[in-house]
Amino acid sequence: MPPIIASFIFTVLIFGLFWADWDRELRTSKALWIPTLWVLLNASRPASAWLQTFGLDVGLDTTSADIYTEGSPIDRAVFTALVIAGLVILIARGRKVWPLLRRNSPIVLFFGFAALSIFWSDFPFVTFKHWAKGIGDVEMVLIVLTDLDPLGATKRLLSRVGFVLVPLSVLYCKYYPSIGRLMTRSWMNTYVGVTTQKNTLGWLCLLLGLGFLWRIRALYRDRENPTRKRRILAHAILLGMVLWLLQMSDSMTSFASLVMAGTAMVLASQPMFLRSRAAVHVLVGAVFGISVFALFFDSSGSLVEHLGRNPTLTGRTYIWSDVLKMPFSRTVGAGYESFWLGDRLEQLRAMVGFDVNEAHNGYLEIFLNLGWIGVGLLTIVFVKGYQKVIAALRRNTETGNLNLAWFLAVPISSLTEAGFRMLSLTWIFFLFSIVAASRALALEELHAEVDGQIEDLAEYESLSDYRPASSAEVF
Repeated sequence: MPPIIASFIFTVLIFGLFWADWDRELRTSKALWIPTLWVLLNASRPASAWLQTFGLDVGLDTTSADIYTEGSPIDRAVFTALVIAGLVILIARGRKVWPLLRRNSPIVLFFGFAALSIFWSDFPFVTFKHWAKGIGDVEMVLIVLTDLDPLGATKRLLSRVGFVLVPLSVLYCKYYPSIGRLMTRSWMNTYVGVTTQKNTLGWLCLLLGLGFLWRIRALYRDRENPTRKRRILAHAILLGMVLWLLQMSDSMTSFASLVMAGTAMVLASQPMFLRSRAAVHVLVGAVFGISVFALFFDSSGSLVEHLGRNPTLTGRTYIWSDVLKMPFSRTVGAGYESFWLGDRLEQLRAMVGFDVNEAHNGYLEIFLNLGWIGVGLLTIVFVKGYQKVIAALRRNTETGNLNLAWFLAVPISSLTEAGFRMLSLTWIFFLFSIVAASRALALEELHAEVDGQIEDLAEYESLSDYRPASSAEVF
């Protein structure tokens, strides 16, 4: 099929998907476009990369060791504008934002320590810029969860991002190989779709795939919805595209994470698991334990080889060994998102023999940048976040099983990818799962305080710090 005809068909398909899933009763603020643009760019390519893709010269050498230090003026302007716009929105929603921040003090503490690392970083200004972008991730999560209808905003965000990026990825992979495919150092074509590498495409498919599965399950149970069938069909088509992209990109980490987190999502909402918290703990432990055993304790490497990978995880174990040979503070790290800079980056590229700018392990990445203190703070975020996610699951399975799936998928995929980095789709959705769970618990606690005096939770919400704002207040 000629690419121009394929482009027309996929354009019609995208508009058709939006039509099929459109909910006229759903009301979200205009401010939701800010996190939508943030996620669209971070889930695909930066603005400068898109300009290069379509033949515009932005004077950016992506192979230079200075790219992570200097960045692109275009990207810097775009992200700065979004961060400032997000900050203005959150200030206007202060009554709803501050309670969420208080309930997520481990996340605040983590970013507080990250800010302090500016003082010992070899590149303090660059560290500050990276920290500001990391704060932007938190801002976008808070904007979605303080919207007029947080659940509706979550659905709309998934639709806006998924209905565009997933079909475009299929289109680019099949009909525009110069855009959707990339030649690796071993002279093999890899499918990258709208992203810049196959691992990023894998993350996109993993997190959106879980979202599509969640919507399909919820719509299947909503027997009274007159638009149920066409909306299920829309998300089923997208889920099929996700599975095709995972197969073509050969992103086995994301595929395995999707299977395990998706299984946990389905099982966790079953009566047996809802009645017993211990059963949920066993389920989560089994999912995460299998992943850890396959990677680090299966001496034969048979489980990894069954997934199409060698025991070195395509050279990742060599990278892990080499980065630990580099000089940096084991206590406080090199500074937030500052390890892969300057001479250190050049030395590592010479050691491993190819371009590299991440450790391909999220936990090791935190250790390199923030040391043992950073790892400890991340552990606190994990523990407290897990408690909130499990408690919220038992109170509201509609949103709780999605939060659980995202919470599980990110730590699993981070065993072989740097999933906790700023502007990373995995890190954004991981933070989202924790903050969303804390918000759900807060509303339950507030409702319990009135002891049934107000039957409508939305009415009580209007009297609390979670009062929905009017359209004039949010933008």
